[in-house]
Amino acid sequence: MMRRLALTAVASLAALSAAAPAASAAGPLPLPLSLPLLQGPADDTRLTVVVAGSGNPEADGTYELECGPAGGSHPAAAQACERLEQLRLQGRNPFAPVPRNAMCTQQYGGEATARVTGTWHGHRVDARFARTNGCEIARWNGARPVLPNVR
Repeated sequence: MMRRLALTAVASLAALSAAAPAASAAGPLPLPLSLPLLQGPADDTRLTVVVAGSGNPEADGTYELECGPAGGSHPAAAQACERLEQLRLQGRNPFAPVPRNAMCTQQYGGEATARVTGTWHGHRVDARFARTNGCEIARWNGARPVLPNVR
């Protein structure tokens, strides 16, 4: 949809510039209005993060995280939003599950679990995290500080 909107805007500008020589006798053409839809998507990230079993009573609980601007009850909202934006710019989805065919070390990272639901840049999120093997531990660590630091 954004591509179609951009192409329509380019075509409109081309039509206006083709008409410019005929209009020059009547005076200059007005500048086109800026279109907010062409300025990039708004950050509509709103997440609920539920953490349990981390071994840290301050980390366990339910947190709301909003980005653009950073807010909510998340204890590190600004840093969490920065991390999510960094991952988005790298083309990485921190909420994607570990691929089924991944080869993971068989190590145990503890009882901590988390569930993240909501929207991330307009995409629905319903992700579960645990620290049951090396891949899941790395996935958890990659989502920090959205998820708390656990040992």
